[in-house]
Amino acid sequence: MAYEVLARKWRPRQFDDVVGQNHVTQTLKNAITSKRIANAYLFVGPRGIGKTSLARIFSKALNCDNGPTVTPCDKCSSCVEIASGTGLDVLEIDGASNNSVDQVRELRETVKYAPTHGSYKIYIIDEVHMLSAAAFNALLKTLEEPPSHVKFIFATTEPDKILPTILSRCQRFDLRRIPVPVIVDRLKVIAGAEKITVEPDAMLAIARGCEGGLRDAVSALDQLVSFKGSNIKEEDVLSVFGLASRSVLEDMAGKILKGDVKSIIELIASIDESGKDMQRFVLELMGHFRNLLVWIHVKDASSMELVDAQVETLKNQSATTGPERLLRIAEILAETESRMKYALSRRTMLETALIRCARAATVVSIEDILKQINELRAGAGVGRAGDMGTERQGDMGSGGIEKRRHGDTDIGKETEKRAGGEPERGNVSVRETETKYEPARKETPKAEPGDELALLQSNWSEIVDKIGKMAVGTKSLLIDARPLEVDDVKVTIGFEQEFANEMERLEAPRNRMAVEHVIGATLKHVVAAVFKLSESFVKENAGKAAPPAKQKAAAVPAAAKGQPRTKRQLIDDPAVQKALDVFDGTILDVRE
Repeated sequence: MAYEVLARKWRPRQFDDVVGQNHVTQTLKNAITSKRIANAYLFVGPRGIGKTSLARIFSKALNCDNGPTVTPCDKCSSCVEIASGTGLDVLEIDGASNNSVDQVRELRETVKYAPTHGSYKIYIIDEVHMLSAAAFNALLKTLEEPPSHVKFIFATTEPDKILPTILSRCQRFDLRRIPVPVIVDRLKVIAGAEKITVEPDAMLAIARGCEGGLRDAVSALDQLVSFKGSNIKEEDVLSVFGLASRSVLEDMAGKILKGDVKSIIELIASIDESGKDMQRFVLELMGHFRNLLVWIHVKDASSMELVDAQVETLKNQSATTGPERLLRIAEILAETESRMKYALSRRTMLETALIRCARAATVVSIEDILKQINELRAGAGVGRAGDMGTERQGDMGSGGIEKRRHGDTDIGKETEKRAGGEPERGNVSVRETETKYEPARKETPKAEPGDELALLQSNWSEIVDKIGKMAVGTKSLLIDARPLEVDDVKVTIGFEQEFANEMERLEAPRNRMAVEHVIGATLKHVVAAVFKLSESFVKENAGKAAPPAKQKAAAVPAAAKGQPRTKRQLIDDPAVQKALDVFDGTILDVRE
């Protein structure tokens, strides 16, 4: 007797033999039991998952001598002929080679004839999407209103190529890819019946390689028996199909998470020398990191089609990383896989990609920084960093991390102090300016009401420095300003005409409150700041020594006062330089 390949020998013959498609088999059984059999059915899904086998089983169930029945006998002449593909009442048509309108017209002529000895005349058209548009249109009327004894069963891998008018006349069933554990269980049954010894990891490698198609898995097992006989090991499967072992995948993932670049390069060299498919390796590595990401979030492997050993690996590796890093690694691998098909050197591309992955796995993420900031602030009794608006990171060792809210009336919650009792560049709320002031870094004596103006003028450079630390950018705005008048409730600060813009910027709530807080702390009582232009500013302050900030501003040539400044002068402007320092910026262009 001629040898029969395992894929045909173990082809399902009953509904219960079909694995992984319970939603389809149960529906068809119910239709037979309730005698609600439609005119046309469409089975959709990738290769090797049971579309044609289901069509044959359904045909046997309808035309069995004991039928219609959900358990065809496989012994009567109808069942035997349908199983062998020689039945006169069940015609299997290849849509790829019978796709013209003339062949569909011939089919329409034959549907009028009654079945030979079965209950129905059934047309099974495989790869139906290959029919031409004219052929589909010629089939429409017959498909919608066929004779009562005619049934159509279509199978396709590409339903999007079928006309919507055809789809609307069929009951559609979407078959799923078969999960890896289900394929492994089926291979165990076949191997036991055929007296073949297969290692568990070898079965897993076969199931991984077939991409959800049971027929491909059984064909691969048949090929391996021809190659190695009845004793099959994992390395045999890997050498035949160019796959990397599960241990190699998990080992590579572990090295990436540790950032061990040297070991990554060595392992890639080993994979290349053994002739593995590097593009397939990237896909499987991406699948592993996907499973790791899912495990971190849901702690449940039931939806991931994994064996127990793989789940244990996920548990161990998930403790060494976080979701942000895994997402970045997955993005790098997805980008690499799409570009690898066009690469001249796949090994070089894989090496560079995995080095990038190793860096992404070890670089500190923004979430880690925020967590550390929150821990530091929690220890100091300050609000969480995540509740602030924009952020600025300074020297971690000296406690120079600040959070500021821009565009809001609150400069902050409270004034922070450094370990040595020095006021932090913290934030001050409106309420605090009305009730309490922290002492300045250098204690100033309590001034009499008549001496307050002199006190502000003599300490103006220090006051400007403090304001600049509380509200970034305000120091440069106050360089060319001087206190003109002080009373019990307000302080008047004067500006020359050419600095009107600076005065307007100080009207911003955040800047105004910083000015009022520092001046109020110096004078020991609450004051309101009033900014105004003073034409006599130069005369009033003639002969007085300019503060250091004033001397610095005097670097601008006197001829430039009141005139448009040059690009060089704009670049050297203290406010511009302060912005560059704060945001680590670079000047690309200066436009007037």
